Amino acid sequence: MRVTGAVVNFIAERDHRLMRRCNRWKAPRWVRLASLYATRAGDGWLWFVVAATILALGGEERFRAVAAGTLAATIGVGLFLLLKKVTGRRRPCALERHCWATLLPPDQFSFPSGHTMTAFAVSVPVGLAYPLAAPWLMASAVLIAASRILLGMHFLSDVVVGSILGAFLGYLSFALFLV
Repeated sequence: MRVTGAVVNFIAERDHRLMRRCNRWKAPRWVRLASLYATRAGDGWLWFVVAATILALGGEERFRAVAAGTLAATIGVGLFLLLKKVTGRRRPCALERHCWATLLPPDQFSFPSGHTMTAFAVSVPVGLAYPLAAPWLMASAVLIAASRILLGMHFLSDVVVGSILGAFLGYLSFALFLV
């Protein structure tokens, strides 16, 4: 029990240190805009565009690829909503004011990052089904994850756990539909 508490404290200390750095960093305009665009892309519309593109141009496996991404994202949404209620971790923006980001959070809880989990849950199965698209999908997922930290919406550990869970769900979904 003591080891678990020590590990949680170790992670929390580093999360809070990074949060203070990000919340106080007067980022260049291009970083601010890139963060806002990336986080808005992660609101969901990007994944609908990806699905529509795959359905229009994706070839024989298009329905299975979209089904895999949809299943992983749907399970991910349910999982992150449950984990947020169970953990009740407050967002960085609720603990310390951000010096430039004025975005309102979608809810009050931080752990894990739903944007990140969904981004990886969709990017992994679709990227495995369409290897030429994989670098673009993974870059989008990473940018969405980074934007959540830079905007003061999440701690680093929220994003790391969200990416791991999302990638795991995405891989399982890929294995179910496309292997």
